[in-house]
Amino acid sequence: MLYLSTRGDPGRKHFCEILLEGLAPDGGLYLPEAYPRLDATALQHLRATFNGGATGGYAALAFEILSLYIDDIPPADLRALCEKTYTEAVYGTPQIVPLKQLEPGFHLEALSNGPTLAFKDMAMQLLGNLFEYELARRGEELNILGATSGDTGSAAEYAMRGKRGVRVFMLSPHGRMSPFQQAQMYSLMDENIHNIAIEGVFDDCQDIVKNVSNDLEFKRGHKIGTVNSINWARLLAQVVYYFAGYFQATTKDTEQVSFTVPSGNFGNVCAGHVARQMGLPIEQLVVATNENDVLDEFFRTGVYRVRASADTHETSSPSMDISKASNFERFVFDLLGRDGERVKALFGDVLSREGRFDLSADPAFAGAASHYGFRSGTSTHENRLETIRDTFKRHGVMIDTHTADGVKVAREHLQPGVPMIVLETALPIKFAETIVEALGQQPHRPPQFRGIEDLPKRVRVMPASTAAVQAFIAEHCART
Repeated sequence: MLYLSTRGDPGRKHFCEILLEGLAPDGGLYLPEAYPRLDATALQHLRATFNGGATGGYAALAFEILSLYIDDIPPADLRALCEKTYTEAVYGTPQIVPLKQLEPGFHLEALSNGPTLAFKDMAMQLLGNLFEYELARRGEELNILGATSGDTGSAAEYAMRGKRGVRVFMLSPHGRMSPFQQAQMYSLMDENIHNIAIEGVFDDCQDIVKNVSNDLEFKRGHKIGTVNSINWARLLAQVVYYFAGYFQATTKDTEQVSFTVPSGNFGNVCAGHVARQMGLPIEQLVVATNENDVLDEFFRTGVYRVRASADTHETSSPSMDISKASNFERFVFDLLGRDGERVKALFGDVLSREGRFDLSADPAFAGAASHYGFRSGTSTHENRLETIRDTFKRHGVMIDTHTADGVKVAREHLQPGVPMIVLETALPIKFAETIVEALGQQPHRPPQFRGIEDLPKRVRVMPASTAAVQAFIAEHCART
C-alpha cells in the first residue's frame, strides 16, 4: 500500500513515512493510491471479528481494517498496538463504542468514553502508541505541532504525555474554548507538553501549522510532525468506528445505514467517506454544521467559501467554529477524479487568491450526493438548546452541544427503513454552561475531573505569528 499527495506530487510513500510527516512536500494531504474494496465475504468476516467475543471485539476489528492500509509494521506488532489501545480499562466498556438507541432506527454512537471525554480519543490514543513504536524503531524523536478548536488538543496531549521521544506543541484560539476544555489542556505540567494560546481564531492556528509544515527546511531540521486530522493515520483510525457502528445497528451485510456527523474540519466525516468507498453500505453521510456553515454551503450550492477570522462566529459548539476545513481537500480530490493538478490549483492558487472556488457547474458536483452520499444541514444556538431539552425530556439522555447539532440535522434526513447513527462528539460536562442554560442543571462530572478548572495552568499566549511559534519550538528543542 503506497500513498500519494492530493496535489499531484509524483512521490509515493509507505505508511510509516507519512505517519511522522503530516503534509506532503507539495502542501497536499496523503491518501492511499486506491481504497481497498470489501466484498460481501469480507464484510461478513469483519462482522464476525467484531462480534467474536474473547477472540474478537473492537481491537480485533481495528487490526483487520488497519492491516488493509499498513504493510510496513509486522502484523503481530500492529495487533499488539491495537490491543494495547482499545481496552475496557481505557474506555470503560467492552464494546468501546456502544450504540445508544434513542428510538427505533435512531441511534447515538458513544465515542466519548476515552480519557478526555471526546471522540478524538478514539484515534489519538492509537496515534500516540504508533508514534512511540515507530520512533523507538528508528531511534528518533518527533516534535508534534497541532492546532485545536477544543478537543484535539487535550486528546493529543493525554495520548502523548510521557511518551518517549515525543514533544507536543499545541496551538489553540485564546479564550475561545470552554473553561473545561482549557483546563484539560493547560493544567498538564508534563515536561513534553507545551500549550500556546494564539490571539485569533482556530483558522489562524491551523494556518500556522500548515505554514510550519510547508517550511521544509524548518520542518526537517526540527523533526516536525502533526496530530491534526491532516495526518492520515489519525483519519484511518476513525474509519474503524463506522464499521463498529454499522455492525451494531444491523444484522445483515446487505442493510443500509446513514451517519450524521457534527463537522467543522471535515476529518470525522471524511473517515466515513473512506469507509463508504471501501464498500460499507452507507446510504447517507450527513454533515451537520453550526453557524459556521462553510461545509453546508458547499453541499447545497457547490461553492466553497472560507471566512475571515472576523467572520468566524463564536458559538456554543466551539469545536466546530472553523471556516477552513482542511480535510475537505481529500474529498475534493476524490470528487474531481483524483486530478492532483486541479486540486493544487483550487486549494493552492484559487482559494488563496479569491477565498473561494465554485464547482456548481462541474458535472462532478452534480453527482456528489448520489455518488458519494453526502447531505448537509445547519444548526443554531437556539436549535442546540431545544434539541438538548427535547432529547433529555423524551429519552432521558443528556447530550453535548455538538452532538445536539448532529441530532437536529439528522432528524431532517431520516429515511424509512434506514437506521440513522449520530456520532457523539463529547460528554456534556465539557460544555456545562450551555447545558445549564438548556436544562437548568449541571451535567455529570467524572470524579477525575472535579475541580480541574481551579488547577494551576501552564500556557503561553502569542500573536498569530508563524515566526513566533517557530522561535518557541526552536527554543524548547534546544533546551533538551
